[in-house]
Amino acid sequence: MKNAPSFNHHQWQLWLLMMIFVGVSAKAQTSFKGLEHLFTTPESYVVYYTKHPPVIDGDINKSAWQQAAWTNLFQDIEGKNKPKPQFDTKVKMLWDDSCLYIASQITEPHVWATLKHHDEIIYYDNDFEVFLNPNNTTQPYFEIETNALNTVFDLLLNKPYRNGGAAIISWDVKGLRSAVKIQGTLNNSADVDEGWTIEMAIPFKSISVGNFVRVPQEGTLWRINFSRVEWDTKVVNGKYQKQKDSTGKSMPEHNWVWSAQGIVDMHYPERWGYLQFSKQVANSVIFTLPYAELQKQYLWLVYYRQQQWFSTHQRYAGTLSELGIDDMVNIQNKSNKLSIEATPHTFLVSISDSGIPYYIDQTGLVQHPIIRKP
Repeated sequence: MKNAPSFNHHQWQLWLLMMIFVGVSAKAQTSFKGLEHLFTTPESYVVYYTKHPPVIDGDINKSAWQQAAWTNLFQDIEGKNKPKPQFDTKVKMLWDDSCLYIASQITEPHVWATLKHHDEIIYYDNDFEVFLNPNNTTQPYFEIETNALNTVFDLLLNKPYRNGGAAIISWDVKGLRSAVKIQGTLNNSADVDEGWTIEMAIPFKSISVGNFVRVPQEGTLWRINFSRVEWDTKVVNGKYQKQKDSTGKSMPEHNWVWSAQGIVDMHYPERWGYLQFSKQVANSVIFTLPYAELQKQYLWLVYYRQQQWFSTHQRYAGTLSELGIDDMVNIQNKSNKLSIEATPHTFLVSISDSGIPYYIDQTGLVQHPIIRKP
């Protein structure tokens, strides 16, 4: 081999393996090129069991919350390459056999809110939002929005809007308890506030899909994210007014989140953070991204490429090679095979290391496994 290094037999084997690895890595990097913003590692949080759940009154300084750690501070929805949020937001969580408990501290020098009716579009005010996908398949999922008046907007989505999903606003989180406490004065532009805190108790019964209540067990993994909508305002005649652009429209809101979406859209459930449930001693578990989640990244790679392909060709690609994706991928030194079945308007992609495969379809539904007829 011309210009090849001079190695013994063993060294040759190592060198060839290294070249193969470099080639595979380069191929993988090429496959993901242009989509890197959708493949940053989501945030994670281990939520610990409590025998003494907090009283939901908006006060997050009570002893029940002392065992729970704060999340990282919220960041811009597109990620850390965007400017840091002007005001801090953070969350902590607990759970017991009936509920997930959430507390948030929202720093805000001017606390205001106007919407008072249940299921109004709360993000027209500054708000705090929770997104939940307990089955980690992206479908269905739940959203809860609350403002500083503790007005709640709760909804169920059968699938993301991008896939033709519909918001079922008539659905409510039955048994939801929430409370707000303001560190300052509400709707008073004459002073400077510290912010507001919120507590929620979300019953597992109300967000269980099927015929029985799905109470988490040790190690159960959910997808969850939190968002804060913040509007730029100015004071006019003693009242807060949203700032407007040159055309008279309100300036775009700020979207600050716990786990970066990589895109200005909260309705990408696969981009939400990981919530792992534990009954171990508080702060004793270190979260490790499961192997299956690494496999799913390749399913999402095919999904995103298929959406790009469809927008150009008005049909889905029939092969992985058309999408520039190799059918064999290495995940933690295990060979995984990607397979695709497609018609012009549907597709089904699987990934497996010879075990039971995971699947994704054109709606973005991830399943493990799909029961398929011969």
